[in-house]
Amino acid sequence: MKRPLFTFFLTIFFLTFPLSPIAQEKPSWSVYFSPRGGCTEAIIKEIDKSKTTVLVQAYSFTSALIAKSLLNAHKRGVKVQILLDKSQVSKKYSSATFLINQGIPTRIDSAHAIAHNKVMIIDEEIVITGSFNFTKAAEENNAENLLVIRDKNLAERYAENWQEHAIHSEVYAWRGR
Repeated sequence: MKRPLFTFFLTIFFLTFPLSPIAQEKPSWSVYFSPRGGCTEAIIKEIDKSKTTVLVQAYSFTSALIAKSLLNAHKRGVKVQILLDKSQVSKKYSSATFLINQGIPTRIDSAHAIAHNKVMIIDEEIVITGSFNFTKAAEENNAENLLVIRDKNLAERYAENWQEHAIHSEVYAWRGR
């Protein structure tokens, strides 16, 4: 008689207290290397799955494939916001012009000698970072690395840093060259 009662209480316990929040939120990561190591594909995959927000900080951003993926997210109603280094204003080609022309808020961080970040924060839980610039050359020619990290606490820290930089950044206003 004791065994059925024990089984009953054990069943009630597991139904009442599912897996602990710690177990459910265990950080995970994936790593990619270039050249031709799937970095751009990994970034696009995460952007394409985004549901609410994509925050971008970039030193060099010329990848048409990543820009197009951000535009698609924007069209789906995802809040996409971009912070770029001041060098992107004077570049012959930068995704800044494309993005701003598509209605995606784009700001220039000129408060630093170089705003050398290469970061995306997606849906307040995914951080994409590493040496990988968001460029075709980074994917095809350079030796770069990319981390895709699923960790809400880390994403929160990166989002706070993104906000600090957004405050002192200027709205990008394309002046046709």
